[in-house]
Amino acid sequence: MSSSSNLTFSVQPGGQLTGSIRVPGDKSISHRSIMLGSLAEGVTHVSGFLEGEDSLATLQAFRNMGVKIDGPENGTVVIHGVGMHGLRAPESDLDLGNSGTSMRLLSGLLAGQEFDSTLVGDSSLSSRPMRRVTGPLAQMGAQIQANEDGTAPLKIKGGIQLKGIDYPMPVASAQVKSSLLLAGLYADGETSVTEPAPTRDHTERMLNGFGYQVKRDGSRISLSGGGKLTACDIDVPADISSAAFFLVGATIAPDSDLVLEHVGMNPTRDGVINILRLMGADIEVNNQRDVGGEPVADLRVRSTKLNGIRIPEDQVPLAIDEFPSIFIAAACAEGETVLTGAEELRVKESDRIQVMADGLLVLGIDAQATEDGIRIQGGQLSGGEVESHGDHRIAMSFAMAALRADGAIKINDCRNVDTSFPGFDSLASSVGLNITAMDEE
Repeated sequence: MSSSSNLTFSVQPGGQLTGSIRVPGDKSISHRSIMLGSLAEGVTHVSGFLEGEDSLATLQAFRNMGVKIDGPENGTVVIHGVGMHGLRAPESDLDLGNSGTSMRLLSGLLAGQEFDSTLVGDSSLSSRPMRRVTGPLAQMGAQIQANEDGTAPLKIKGGIQLKGIDYPMPVASAQVKSSLLLAGLYADGETSVTEPAPTRDHTERMLNGFGYQVKRDGSRISLSGGGKLTACDIDVPADISSAAFFLVGATIAPDSDLVLEHVGMNPTRDGVINILRLMGADIEVNNQRDVGGEPVADLRVRSTKLNGIRIPEDQVPLAIDEFPSIFIAAACAEGETVLTGAEELRVKESDRIQVMADGLLVLGIDAQATEDGIRIQGGQLSGGEVESHGDHRIAMSFAMAALRADGAIKINDCRNVDTSFPGFDSLASSVGLNITAMDEE
Protein backbone atom coordinates (compact mmCIF):
# COMPACT_ATOMS: atom_id res chain seq x y z
CA MET A 1 0.00 0.00 0.00
CA SER A 2 1.23 3.48 -0.76
CA SER A 3 1.55 5.48 2.45
CA SER A 4 0.63 8.62 0.51
CA SER A 5 -2.83 7.29 -0.28
CA ASN A 6 -5.85 7.87 1.93
CA LEU A 7 -7.01 4.75 3.75
CA THR A 8 -10.74 5.10 4.39
CA PHE A 9 -13.20 3.03 6.37
CA SER A 10 -16.65 2.56 4.88
CA VAL A 11 -19.08 1.16 7.45
CA GLN A 12 -22.62 0.09 6.59
CA PRO A 13 -25.37 0.89 9.12
CA GLY A 14 -26.80 -1.53 11.64
CA GLY A 15 -25.69 -4.97 12.75
CA GLN A 16 -24.79 -6.51 16.08
CA LEU A 17 -21.57 -7.65 17.77
CA THR A 18 -21.48 -11.28 18.92
CA GLY A 19 -18.86 -13.89 19.70
CA SER A 20 -15.59 -13.93 21.61
CA ILE A 21 -12.36 -12.10 20.69
CA ARG A 22 -9.03 -11.03 22.13
CA VAL A 23 -7.95 -7.53 21.07
CA PRO A 24 -4.24 -6.76 20.62
CA GLY A 25 -1.83 -6.35 23.53
CA ASP A 26 -1.67 -3.28 25.73
CA LYS A 27 0.32 -0.52 24.07
CA SER A 28 1.53 1.10 27.30
CA ILE A 29 2.86 -2.20 28.65
CA SER A 30 4.39 -3.15 25.28
CA HIS A 31 6.40 0.09 25.19
CA ARG A 32 7.65 -0.32 28.74
CA SER A 33 8.58 -4.00 28.28
CA ILE A 34 11.05 -3.01 25.54
CA MET A 35 12.50 -0.10 27.53
CA LEU A 36 13.02 -1.93 30.82
CA GLY A 37 13.95 -5.26 29.19
CA SER A 38 16.70 -3.46 27.28
CA LEU A 39 18.12 -1.93 30.49
CA ALA A 40 17.88 -5.19 32.44
CA GLU A 41 20.61 -7.74 33.05
CA GLY A 42 19.69 -11.04 31.37
CA VAL A 43 17.11 -12.08 28.78
CA THR A 44 13.49 -10.87 29.00
CA HIS A 45 10.75 -12.85 27.25
CA VAL A 46 7.59 -10.94 26.27
CA SER A 47 4.35 -12.54 25.05
CA GLY A 48 1.25 -10.70 23.82
CA PHE A 49 3.40 -7.81 22.52
CA LEU A 50 1.44 -5.28 20.44
CA GLU A 51 2.84 -5.35 16.90
CA GLY A 52 1.52 -1.87 16.15
CA GLU A 53 3.57 0.95 14.68
CA ASP A 54 3.99 2.86 17.97
CA SER A 55 5.39 -0.13 19.90
CA LEU A 56 7.54 -1.13 16.94
CA ALA A 57 9.01 2.40 16.90
CA THR A 58 10.16 1.91 20.49
CA LEU A 59 11.57 -1.52 19.64
CA GLN A 60 13.52 -0.12 16.67
CA ALA A 61 14.89 2.75 18.76
CA PHE A 62 16.49 0.29 21.18
CA ARG A 63 17.83 -1.84 18.33
CA ASN A 64 19.42 1.37 17.04
CA MET A 65 21.08 1.76 20.45
CA GLY A 66 22.69 -1.67 20.23
CA VAL A 67 20.15 -3.93 21.93
CA LYS A 68 19.63 -7.38 20.37
CA ILE A 69 15.88 -8.00 20.15
CA ASP A 70 14.40 -11.13 18.54
CA GLY A 71 10.93 -10.89 17.01
CA PRO A 72 8.22 -9.87 17.22
CA GLU A 73 6.75 -13.14 16.05
CA ASN A 74 3.09 -13.78 16.90
CA GLY A 75 3.40 -11.36 19.81
CA THR A 76 6.59 -12.93 21.17
CA VAL A 77 9.68 -10.77 21.70
CA VAL A 78 13.01 -11.78 23.26
CA ILE A 79 15.13 -8.90 24.59
CA HIS A 80 18.82 -9.46 25.34
CA GLY A 81 19.31 -6.81 28.01
CA VAL A 82 22.48 -4.71 28.06
CA GLY A 83 22.20 -3.44 31.63
CA MET A 84 21.65 0.10 32.92
CA HIS A 85 24.76 1.49 31.20
CA GLY A 86 24.97 -0.72 28.11
CA LEU A 87 23.08 1.36 25.55
CA ARG A 88 25.22 2.68 22.68
CA ALA A 89 24.97 5.97 20.82
CA PRO A 90 22.63 5.63 17.80
CA GLU A 91 24.17 6.39 14.42
CA SER A 92 21.25 8.63 13.45
CA ASP A 93 18.17 10.33 14.89
CA LEU A 94 15.70 8.06 16.69
CA ASP A 95 12.46 8.24 14.67
CA LEU A 96 9.47 7.56 16.93
CA GLY A 97 6.80 7.98 14.25
CA ASN A 98 3.46 8.90 15.82
CA SER A 99 4.24 7.74 19.36
CA GLY A 100 4.00 10.38 22.06
CA THR A 101 4.59 7.73 24.75
CA SER A 102 7.90 6.74 23.16
CA MET A 103 9.11 10.33 22.87
CA ARG A 104 8.14 11.44 26.37
CA LEU A 105 9.42 8.34 28.17
CA LEU A 106 12.64 8.17 26.17
CA SER A 107 13.32 11.84 26.97
CA GLY A 108 13.75 10.85 30.60
CA LEU A 109 15.54 7.59 29.97
CA LEU A 110 18.05 9.13 27.55
CA ALA A 111 18.72 12.24 29.64
CA GLY A 112 20.88 10.06 31.91
CA GLN A 113 22.96 8.36 29.21
CA GLU A 114 26.58 9.08 28.35
CA PHE A 115 25.83 9.85 24.69
CA ASP A 116 23.95 12.55 22.79
CA SER A 117 20.68 11.60 21.06
CA THR A 118 17.97 13.26 18.98
CA LEU A 119 14.30 12.24 19.02
CA VAL A 120 12.17 12.95 15.95
CA GLY A 121 8.66 11.97 14.85
CA ASP A 122 6.03 12.44 12.17
CA SER A 123 4.20 15.73 11.61
CA SER A 124 1.56 14.91 14.23
CA LEU A 125 4.09 14.00 16.93
CA SER A 126 6.23 17.02 16.00
CA SER A 127 3.31 19.31 16.84
CA ARG A 128 2.61 17.88 20.30
CA PRO A 129 3.74 19.70 23.46
CA MET A 130 6.87 18.32 25.15
CA ARG A 131 7.53 21.07 27.74
CA ARG A 132 5.51 19.22 30.36
CA VAL A 133 8.34 16.64 30.26
CA THR A 134 11.39 18.71 29.30
CA GLY A 135 10.61 21.33 31.99
CA PRO A 136 10.84 19.04 35.04
CA LEU A 137 13.70 17.07 33.43
CA ALA A 138 15.62 20.36 33.22
CA GLN A 139 15.11 20.74 36.98
CA MET A 140 16.93 17.40 37.31
CA GLY A 141 19.82 18.85 35.28
CA ALA A 142 18.90 17.40 31.90
CA GLN A 143 19.91 19.40 28.84
CA ILE A 144 17.23 18.98 26.17
CA GLN A 145 16.92 21.37 23.25
CA ALA A 146 13.52 21.66 21.56
CA ASN A 147 11.90 24.02 19.06
CA GLU A 148 10.93 27.46 20.31
CA ASP A 149 7.36 26.26 20.97
CA GLY A 150 8.61 23.26 22.98
CA THR A 151 8.01 20.67 20.26
CA ALA A 152 10.24 17.99 18.70
CA PRO A 153 12.86 17.35 17.49
CA LEU A 154 14.38 16.94 20.96
CA LYS A 155 18.19 17.07 21.16
CA ILE A 156 19.31 15.40 24.38
CA LYS A 157 22.84 16.04 25.69
CA GLY A 158 24.61 13.03 27.16
CA GLY A 159 27.16 12.80 29.95
CA ILE A 160 25.11 14.89 32.39
CA GLN A 161 24.81 13.73 36.00
CA LEU A 162 21.14 14.09 36.90
CA LYS A 163 19.94 14.89 40.40
CA GLY A 164 16.76 13.68 42.04
CA ILE A 165 13.90 16.15 42.54
CA ASP A 166 10.58 16.18 44.36
CA TYR A 167 8.09 17.15 41.66
CA PRO A 168 4.40 17.94 42.30
CA MET A 169 2.73 17.42 38.90
CA PRO A 170 0.42 20.31 37.91
CA VAL A 171 -1.62 18.01 35.64
CA ALA A 172 -2.17 14.26 36.01
CA SER A 173 -0.09 12.54 33.31
CA ALA A 174 1.30 9.01 33.31
CA GLN A 175 3.77 9.96 30.58
CA VAL A 176 5.29 12.80 32.61
CA LYS A 177 5.43 10.64 35.74
CA SER A 178 7.05 7.76 33.88
CA SER A 179 9.59 10.01 32.15
CA LEU A 180 10.75 11.44 35.48
CA LEU A 181 10.94 8.01 37.13
CA LEU A 182 13.01 6.66 34.22
CA ALA A 183 15.34 9.66 34.52
CA GLY A 184 15.42 9.00 38.27
CA LEU A 185 17.04 5.61 37.62
CA TYR A 186 20.15 7.58 36.62
CA ALA A 187 19.90 10.44 39.13
CA ASP A 188 21.76 11.07 42.37
CA GLY A 189 19.46 10.59 45.35
CA GLU A 190 15.70 10.19 45.36
CA THR A 191 13.30 11.24 42.61
CA SER A 192 9.68 11.62 43.61
CA VAL A 193 6.51 12.59 41.76
CA THR A 194 3.23 13.58 43.40
CA GLU A 195 0.09 13.09 41.31
CA PRO A 196 -2.94 15.40 41.54
CA ALA A 197 -5.08 12.41 40.49
CA PRO A 198 -4.26 8.72 39.88
CA THR A 199 -2.81 7.86 36.47
CA ARG A 200 -1.84 4.52 34.93
CA ASP A 201 0.88 2.86 37.02
CA HIS A 202 2.37 0.39 34.53
CA THR A 203 5.86 1.89 34.93
CA GLU A 204 5.88 1.42 38.71
CA ARG A 205 4.47 -2.10 38.49
CA MET A 206 6.96 -3.14 35.83
CA LEU A 207 9.94 -1.61 37.63
CA ASN A 208 8.97 -3.70 40.65
CA GLY A 209 8.65 -6.74 38.37
CA PHE A 210 12.24 -6.15 37.20
CA GLY A 211 13.37 -6.02 40.83
CA TYR A 212 13.70 -2.22 41.17
CA GLN A 213 12.13 -0.81 44.31
CA VAL A 214 9.50 1.88 43.82
CA LYS A 215 7.82 3.36 46.88
CA ARG A 216 4.30 4.74 46.98
CA ASP A 217 3.02 6.89 49.82
CA GLY A 218 -0.50 8.06 48.98
CA SER A 219 -0.19 10.06 45.78
CA ARG A 220 3.62 10.31 46.02
CA ILE A 221 5.76 7.84 44.05
CA SER A 222 9.51 7.72 44.56
CA LEU A 223 12.65 5.76 43.71
CA SER A 224 16.39 6.14 44.27
CA GLY A 225 18.94 6.12 41.46
CA GLY A 226 21.79 3.69 41.01
CA GLY A 227 19.97 0.35 41.17
CA LYS A 228 19.76 -2.42 38.60
CA LEU A 229 17.05 -4.22 36.66
CA THR A 230 16.90 -8.02 36.44
CA ALA A 231 15.31 -9.69 33.41
CA CYS A 232 11.88 -11.32 33.80
CA ASP A 233 9.00 -12.70 31.73
CA ILE A 234 6.12 -10.42 30.74
CA ASP A 235 2.67 -11.49 29.47
CA VAL A 236 1.07 -8.37 27.98
CA PRO A 237 -2.71 -8.31 28.58
CA ALA A 238 -5.16 -7.19 25.89
CA ASP A 239 -5.37 -3.40 25.75
CA ILE A 240 -8.42 -1.97 27.51
CA SER A 241 -8.15 1.08 25.22
CA SER A 242 -8.64 -1.21 22.21
CA ALA A 243 -11.35 -3.19 24.01
CA ALA A 244 -13.23 0.09 24.63
CA PHE A 245 -14.42 0.35 21.01
CA PHE A 246 -16.05 -3.07 21.31
CA LEU A 247 -17.47 -2.34 24.78
CA VAL A 248 -19.25 0.66 23.29
CA GLY A 249 -20.21 -1.12 20.05
CA ALA A 250 -21.81 -4.09 21.81
CA THR A 251 -23.58 -1.75 24.25
CA ILE A 252 -25.21 0.39 21.54
CA ALA A 253 -25.99 -2.29 18.90
CA PRO A 254 -29.27 -4.13 19.62
CA ASP A 255 -29.06 -7.89 20.35
CA SER A 256 -25.28 -7.82 20.88
CA ASP A 257 -23.54 -10.26 23.25
CA LEU A 258 -19.74 -10.11 23.08
CA VAL A 259 -16.89 -11.51 25.21
CA LEU A 260 -13.53 -9.72 25.27
CA GLU A 261 -10.83 -12.06 26.56
CA HIS A 262 -7.76 -11.42 28.75
CA VAL A 263 -8.32 -7.64 29.07
CA GLY A 264 -5.97 -5.66 31.31
CA MET A 265 -7.96 -4.41 34.31
CA ASN A 266 -5.39 -2.15 35.94
CA PRO A 267 -7.36 0.05 38.38
CA THR A 268 -5.67 3.15 36.93
CA ARG A 269 -7.16 2.30 33.50
CA ASP A 270 -10.72 1.08 34.20
CA GLY A 271 -12.46 4.45 33.89
CA VAL A 272 -14.17 3.45 30.64
CA ILE A 273 -15.94 0.57 32.38
CA ASN A 274 -16.93 2.77 35.33
CA ILE A 275 -18.29 5.53 33.06
CA LEU A 276 -20.21 3.17 30.77
CA ARG A 277 -21.74 1.44 33.81
CA LEU A 278 -22.82 4.82 35.19
CA MET A 279 -24.60 5.33 31.86
CA GLY A 280 -26.34 1.96 32.28
CA ALA A 281 -24.07 -0.43 30.36
CA ASP A 282 -24.28 -4.17 31.06
CA ILE A 283 -20.63 -5.22 31.49
CA GLU A 284 -19.76 -8.40 33.40
CA VAL A 285 -16.22 -8.92 34.72
CA ASN A 286 -15.40 -12.65 34.76
CA ASN A 287 -12.39 -14.90 35.37
CA GLN A 288 -10.38 -12.26 37.22
CA ARG A 289 -6.73 -13.17 37.64
CA ASP A 290 -3.27 -11.67 38.03
CA VAL A 291 -0.75 -12.01 35.18
CA GLY A 292 2.77 -10.72 35.76
CA GLY A 293 1.69 -8.13 38.29
CA GLU A 294 -1.20 -6.83 36.16
CA PRO A 295 -4.87 -7.71 36.86
CA VAL A 296 -6.64 -9.35 33.91
CA ALA A 297 -10.26 -10.45 33.27
CA ASP A 298 -12.71 -11.48 30.57
CA LEU A 299 -15.43 -8.91 29.87
CA ARG A 300 -18.92 -9.85 28.69
CA VAL A 301 -20.95 -6.95 27.32
CA ARG A 302 -24.58 -7.01 26.17
CA SER A 303 -26.63 -4.32 24.51
CA THR A 304 -28.71 -2.08 26.70
CA LYS A 305 -30.26 1.39 26.82
CA LEU A 306 -27.93 4.18 27.96
CA ASN A 307 -28.65 7.43 29.79
CA GLY A 308 -26.69 10.66 29.58
CA ILE A 309 -24.64 11.57 32.66
CA ARG A 310 -22.29 14.20 34.01
CA ILE A 311 -18.98 12.31 33.88
CA PRO A 312 -17.24 12.42 37.28
CA GLU A 313 -13.96 14.32 37.01
CA ASP A 314 -12.17 11.73 39.14
CA GLN A 315 -12.72 9.24 36.30
CA VAL A 316 -11.15 11.46 33.62
CA PRO A 317 -7.49 10.41 34.09
CA LEU A 318 -8.62 6.76 34.29
CA ALA A 319 -10.26 6.95 30.84
CA ILE A 320 -8.25 9.64 29.05
CA ASP A 321 -7.61 7.55 25.91
CA GLU A 322 -11.10 6.06 25.75
CA PHE A 323 -13.14 9.26 25.48
CA PRO A 324 -13.62 9.19 21.69
CA SER A 325 -15.48 5.88 22.06
CA ILE A 326 -17.33 7.11 25.17
CA PHE A 327 -18.55 10.09 23.09
CA ILE A 328 -20.17 7.62 20.68
CA ALA A 329 -21.96 6.00 23.63
CA ALA A 330 -23.11 9.47 24.71
CA ALA A 331 -24.47 10.14 21.21
CA CYS A 332 -26.66 7.02 21.56
CA ALA A 333 -27.78 7.76 25.13
CA GLU A 334 -31.04 9.31 26.26
CA GLY A 335 -30.44 12.87 27.44
CA GLU A 336 -27.30 14.94 27.79
CA THR A 337 -23.77 13.80 28.67
CA VAL A 338 -21.34 16.44 30.00
CA LEU A 339 -17.57 16.06 30.28
CA THR A 340 -15.37 18.58 32.12
CA GLY A 341 -11.78 18.55 33.35
CA ALA A 342 -10.39 16.90 30.20
CA GLU A 343 -8.13 19.62 28.71
CA GLU A 344 -5.49 16.99 27.93
CA LEU A 345 -7.73 15.62 25.15
CA ARG A 346 -6.94 18.72 23.12
CA VAL A 347 -3.22 17.78 22.80
CA LYS A 348 -3.45 14.11 21.83
CA GLU A 349 -2.86 12.78 18.28
CA SER A 350 -5.50 15.33 17.36
CA ASP A 351 -7.64 17.81 19.30
CA ARG A 352 -9.95 14.96 20.25
CA ILE A 353 -12.61 17.22 21.74
CA GLN A 354 -13.01 19.37 18.63
CA VAL A 355 -12.55 16.55 16.10
CA MET A 356 -15.17 14.36 17.80
CA ALA A 357 -17.58 17.29 18.14
CA ASP A 358 -17.17 18.12 14.44
CA GLY A 359 -17.75 14.50 13.40
CA LEU A 360 -20.80 14.06 15.62
CA LEU A 361 -22.33 17.24 14.17
CA VAL A 362 -21.85 15.79 10.66
CA LEU A 363 -23.73 12.70 11.85
CA GLY A 364 -26.67 14.73 13.14
CA ILE A 365 -25.78 14.82 16.86
CA ASP A 366 -25.82 18.04 18.91
CA ALA A 367 -22.26 18.13 20.26
CA GLN A 368 -20.75 21.32 21.70
CA ALA A 369 -17.03 21.47 22.45
CA THR A 370 -16.03 23.40 25.57
CA GLU A 371 -12.59 24.49 26.73
CA ASP A 372 -12.08 21.42 28.91
CA GLY A 373 -14.69 18.97 27.62
CA ILE A 374 -17.88 18.52 25.64
CA ARG A 375 -21.66 18.47 25.89
CA ILE A 376 -23.42 15.79 23.85
CA GLN A 377 -27.18 15.53 23.44
CA GLY A 378 -28.14 11.96 22.59
CA GLY A 379 -30.11 11.42 19.42
CA GLN A 380 -30.32 9.49 16.16
CA LEU A 381 -27.03 9.08 14.34
CA SER A 382 -27.23 9.61 10.59
CA GLY A 383 -24.80 8.53 7.91
CA GLY A 384 -22.13 10.85 6.57
CA GLU A 385 -18.45 11.45 5.89
CA VAL A 386 -16.21 12.30 8.84
CA GLU A 387 -12.54 13.22 9.21
CA SER A 388 -10.33 11.32 11.65
CA HIS A 389 -7.41 13.75 11.21
CA GLY A 390 -5.05 10.77 11.24
CA ASP A 391 -6.08 9.89 14.81
CA HIS A 392 -6.47 6.12 15.28
CA ARG A 393 -8.94 6.36 18.18
CA ILE A 394 -11.19 8.81 16.33
CA ALA A 395 -11.32 6.50 13.30
CA MET A 396 -12.25 3.38 15.29
CA SER A 397 -14.83 5.23 17.38
CA PHE A 398 -16.74 6.50 14.34
CA ALA A 399 -16.60 3.01 12.83
CA MET A 400 -18.57 1.72 15.84
CA ALA A 401 -21.06 4.58 15.50
CA ALA A 402 -22.40 2.96 12.31
CA LEU A 403 -23.95 0.20 14.43
CA ARG A 404 -26.63 2.71 15.46
CA ALA A 405 -26.65 4.98 12.39
CA ASP A 406 -29.39 5.10 9.78
CA GLY A 407 -26.90 5.46 6.91
CA ALA A 408 -23.37 4.47 5.95
CA ILE A 409 -20.44 6.26 7.60
CA LYS A 410 -17.25 6.98 5.67
CA ILE A 411 -14.17 7.81 7.75
CA ASN A 412 -11.15 9.44 6.11
CA ASP A 413 -7.45 9.24 6.99
CA CYS A 414 -7.47 5.92 8.85
CA ARG A 415 -3.95 4.64 8.17
CA ASN A 416 -2.77 5.45 11.70
CA VAL A 417 -5.14 2.81 13.11
CA ASP A 418 -2.14 0.52 12.69
CA THR A 419 -0.26 2.48 15.37
CA SER A 420 -2.32 0.81 18.09
CA PHE A 421 -4.66 -1.78 16.53
CA PRO A 422 -3.30 -3.60 13.48
CA GLY A 423 -6.07 -5.69 11.90
CA PHE A 424 -8.90 -3.68 13.51
CA ASP A 425 -11.16 -3.86 10.46
CA SER A 426 -10.84 -7.64 10.04
CA LEU A 427 -11.35 -8.35 13.78
CA ALA A 428 -14.36 -6.01 13.94
CA SER A 429 -15.78 -7.63 10.80
CA SER A 430 -15.41 -11.10 12.36
CA VAL A 431 -17.86 -10.20 15.16
CA GLY A 432 -20.42 -8.38 13.03
CA LEU A 433 -19.33 -4.85 12.06
CA ASN A 434 -19.96 -4.30 8.35
CA ILE A 435 -16.67 -2.47 7.65
CA THR A 436 -14.54 -2.17 4.51
CA ALA A 437 -11.06 -0.60 4.40
CA MET A 438 -10.23 1.05 1.08
CA ASP A 439 -7.15 2.71 -0.36
CA GLU A 440 -7.94 5.90 -2.24
CA GLU A 441 -5.33 7.85 -4.19
